[in-house]
Amino acid sequence: MPAASTHVRVSALPSVTGALRAVEALFLGAGQRTARRNAWTSVLEDRRRAKDRMEAQHVLEAASGRTSRAT
Repeated sequence: MPAASTHVRVSALPSVTGALRAVEALFLGAGQRTARRNAWTSVLEDRRRAKDRMEAQHVLEAASGRTSRAT
């Protein structure tokens, strides 16, 4: 008698990002979703620029022999 094969079906759980986008799609219109994503992209870009400014300031202060007051 042949051995019975057992098939296991695995379904991946949705990612947190995917779940949030699904909820967002239910409550917001397409224009609002785009505006929210654009706003978040702007926030991330502003944070990156601020980090770059701080790094540049530290380099300039180190080059001039001054120590940074910010820790």
